[in-house]
Amino acid sequence: MKVIAAIHANMTRVNAFEVTQNVYRELKKLGVSILMPLELKEYFPDLEAGFIDEKTAAAMCDVMIAIGGDGTIIHAAHYAAEFDKPILGINAGRLGFLAGLEKEELHLLKNLISGQFTIDKRMMLTVSHYDADSLKGQYVCLNDCVVARGDSLRLCDVDIYSNGKLINDYIADGVIVATPTGSTAYSLSAGGPVVDTAIESLILTPICPHSLFSRSMIFEPDTVLTVKVKNYETSLPVFSCDGEFGIDLGREGRVEIRRSDRVTKIIRIKADGFAEIFSQKLLERYTVSKEDKK
Repeated sequence: MKVIAAIHANMTRVNAFEVTQNVYRELKKLGVSILMPLELKEYFPDLEAGFIDEKTAAAMCDVMIAIGGDGTIIHAAHYAAEFDKPILGINAGRLGFLAGLEKEELHLLKNLISGQFTIDKRMMLTVSHYDADSLKGQYVCLNDCVVARGDSLRLCDVDIYSNGKLINDYIADGVIVATPTGSTAYSLSAGGPVVDTAIESLILTPICPHSLFSRSMIFEPDTVLTVKVKNYETSLPVFSCDGEFGIDLGREGRVEIRRSDRVTKIIRIKADGFAEIFSQKLLERYTVSKEDKK
């Protein structure tokens, strides 16, 4: 049976054009049929690929391949999770915590065909936005949901409820509710803990809290966290899911955050575990930072 791969590439990355061409060549040598989003046709007019819309490609493929940084992989992961497809990230950015391969390791793509890989099932979040008692929308995210002050310099007065019970009140720029996957993203920058992706949990981290004693909290995966902002008029709060867009929370708004029924299936071709990957990426970040300062 012929394998169908859907390639998504972020062409704003410096190495994306070259890496995408190399991935295409490797897959073609392996006899893989290739689908690509319509917007990539102008970059690769000579490639023998099926250019269709991204969602249809996700529905038709056997595996998704995302070329870029973590943001690119997360964007493609939304489609992969919707259609229960595994996704392989290939790093064409700087760090790429979610990437399964670096651009120098494309010869390992043969393992996709031979079945020499593992799949990590990553927990996702469902975020329900309410205005009073009215459900305004639902969103699914892999990394995090952020509730923060909008076009205002005033701090948010945030109430946090766990399974309907008030557990804390933060005066802060906002709060982050992250998955273990998201614990190495914005939550880490805000002082949150790094959590092994095998440990399903919800991680609550305040953003720049006006307190000496505010700390992150880790909740069991079946917890429902509710976030309300009491001073809407002065803080103008918004929320975002995986950083893709900002939505006005509303005067009587709240978000309820829980574990999603969906999971993201991340392909791991190499044998490195979470701790090894995290340590290596931090070392790379330190090395890149030193080079940038020269």
